[in-house]
Amino acid sequence: MAGERDGADPRQLVQLVFGSMAAQTLRAATRMRVVELIGDKERTAAEVAAEAGARPEGMIRLLRALAGLGVVEERAPGTFAVTPVGALLDSGRPGNVAALVLAMADPTMLRGWEHLDEAVRTGEPTFDTVFGTDFFGHLREHPEESVRFNAAMSQSTRATATTLPRAFDFARFRTIADIGGGDGTLLSAVLMEHPGLTGIIYDTEEGVAQAPATLERHGLTERCSTVAGDFFRSAPEGADLYLLKSIVHDWSDERAVTILSNCRAVLPPDGRVLILEHVLPEAVDPEAPGFAYLSDLNMLVNLGGRERTRADFDELCGRAGLAVVSVTPLGAPNPLSMIEVAAA
Repeated sequence: MAGERDGADPRQLVQLVFGSMAAQTLRAATRMRVVELIGDKERTAAEVAAEAGARPEGMIRLLRALAGLGVVEERAPGTFAVTPVGALLDSGRPGNVAALVLAMADPTMLRGWEHLDEAVRTGEPTFDTVFGTDFFGHLREHPEESVRFNAAMSQSTRATATTLPRAFDFARFRTIADIGGGDGTLLSAVLMEHPGLTGIIYDTEEGVAQAPATLERHGLTERCSTVAGDFFRSAPEGADLYLLKSIVHDWSDERAVTILSNCRAVLPPDGRVLILEHVLPEAVDPEAPGFAYLSDLNMLVNLGGRERTRADFDELCGRAGLAVVSVTPLGAPNPLSMIEVAAA
C-alpha cells in the first residue's frame, strides 16, 4: 500500500473513521446520565449499572470506552471517576454541553450524512430527500426534536454570551434586534452588561416561545420585547444594531442575501449589522482544528447553507446593499468572528 511505502501511519485514518462510534458512545452516556450517576465520587460499574437500569457487563464496556475517550478514568479495575472534560456531560453543570451532544449525535441530524457524496455532487441538501421535508419543517412536525434542537442551540450560544458583551462596542447603539434570537440567551447577556440598551428578540413563533421566561429570569421584561416573524419577509423596525448569530450560515447565498436585505431595508443611516459566524481562511490552516469545515459539510447536508470566507461575506453583503467594515475573532475558546457591516 502507498501508506506503507511512504511511511504514513494509517492509524490516523482509522481513528477518524471511528469518530461516529465515539459520538454515539457520548450520546448513550448522556442519555443514561452516566456522568451524573458517578458524580464527584469513585463508583463501580455495577453501582452505576444498578442506578441506570443496565446490565453490569454492558455498563463496564461503556465506561471503559468512555475512559478511552477521556470522559472517565478507571482508577482501579471496574471503578471509575469522571474527568474534568467528562463533567461537561452533566446537564446540571454550568457550561455543560449535554444538549449539544444529544442533538448533534441524534439520528435525525446524521441520516443525511449517509448521502454526503450525493450532496457534494449536486450541491443540494440530502436531508430533504431522506425525510421528505426541509430541516426546519421537520422540526415543526416533531415538537420533541424541536425542543432538543433549541436547547442545543441555546447551549452553544452560552459560550458566545460570556464573551460578546465585552468584545464589541455596544455603547454606540440604542436598540439591538437579535434576528433569529431564539430564547434570548445572547441578547439577555448583552443587555445585562449594557444597562442603557433596549432590545428586540425576533424569531418564529416556535423560536421565541421560551424568550419571555429568559427575559423574566434576568429582569429584562421592561427593556426587551419579543416579536414573532419571518426574517425572509422582513426585519423589525426600531433598532440601530441588527444581530445575527449563526443565522447566515444556515442558508444558501440567495436566501442569506434576502435576510440581509431585509435588515438593510430598516437600517438607519448610522446603524450596523453584526454577524457572528465562522470566517474561513482563504486556504486551510493545517494547524487549526477542522471543526469549521465539518460544520460547513453539515450545513450542506442538512440545510443547504455553508460556512464562508471574508471574501464570501464581502460579496454576500454587497449584494444586499451592505459593506463589511471589520472582521474580528471573538477569541478562544469561541471559534466565531464578529463581522461588522454598514450600509454601502
